[in-house]
Amino acid sequence: MKINLVVIRTSEPEILKKQYELLGFSFDYHQHGTGPFHYVSEQGGFVFEIYPLTKSMEKADNSIRLGFEVINLSTRMNELKNSNWIIKSELTKTEWGLIAVLQDLDGRKIEVKNK
Repeated sequence: MKINLVVIRTSEPEILKKQYELLGFSFDYHQHGTGPFHYVSEQGGFVFEIYPLTKSMEKADNSIRLGFEVINLSTRMNELKNSNWIIKSELTKTEWGLIAVLQDLDGRKIEVKNK
C-alpha cells in the first residue's frame, strides 16, 4: 500500500502554502467543479492539498503528524530557522536517518527527513 493523497485545512491557505514551499513543495491554485479554491502539489504520484476550513470548522485539526523527505535538509533547516516554522527538535541522527520535527502555523507536527 502507498499513500497518494493528503489534504489539510487551514484558516490561512496562502500563508500555509508559503510555509510548505520552504520544504520544497510547488503548488498550483485550482478548483474542482463548484468546490472551494485550494492549493495542490503533485510529486511522484503523491498529491498534497491545502484547503480552507469548511464553514462548520472553527479551527484546523492539529492532531495529525505528517512526515516528508526533504532534499538538502541541513541547508533548508537554516532557511526554516528564519521563517515562521517552529523548530520543535533540531536535526538529529537516528536509525532512520537525519530527522527534525517542525510545527506549522496550525500546530501540526511535521517530521522532516533528509532525502
